[in-house]
Amino acid sequence: MNSQTQRLSLPGAVGALECALDEPAGPPTGLAVVCHPHPQHGGTMDNKVVQTIARACLQLGWRTLRFNYRGVGASAGAWDEGRGEVDDALAAVAGARALEGSAGLPLALAGFSFGGHVAANAAHRLAEGDKPQRLLLVAPSTRNFVVPPVPEDTVLIHGEADDVVPLQASLDWARPQSLPVVVVPGVGHFFHGQLTVLKNIVLRAWR
Repeated sequence: MNSQTQRLSLPGAVGALECALDEPAGPPTGLAVVCHPHPQHGGTMDNKVVQTIARACLQLGWRTLRFNYRGVGASAGAWDEGRGEVDDALAAVAGARALEGSAGLPLALAGFSFGGHVAANAAHRLAEGDKPQRLLLVAPSTRNFVVPPVPEDTVLIHGEADDVVPLQASLDWARPQSLPVVVVPGVGHFFHGQLTVLKNIVLRAWR
């Protein structure tokens, strides 16, 4: 993401996970783990939306970890239809928490598209005392994957003109939970030309 990004490997369920770690300018106030979109459609931890989320977290003072799912980049293993990818996210959280200086930091989980499905399921599976204090879902895959209910303070952002995950799918998923949805007018799935808007929404929501 920048010249200060550290590339490292963390232990995963089926082998090493390729990760990228960014440190804020001062002592970290939290730990954020960001999940990338569908690996069979070109999704990696270097996706521009994922990097935009990471930049917002950094600006908020959070130590920020991105990672590649199994079989992506230098991560071991192979695509597991969404099941093992949630295990990868849990392993990334455990590995990030084990890093020097991470003990006791509040946790945030974020995900874009398929990564929203991964982040929400990882948050759901974490033990009560280990759950994230903040959860961010950007255009989550609410149509093609099962996304569990989320905490009422979850930030859900979706583009009005999304042709990959229709806005209606996320509205239908959010409605039974009375979960607000931040809709960005005229924007498609990948927030082309509107990444700064996305970043500013995250900053305002999490400040």
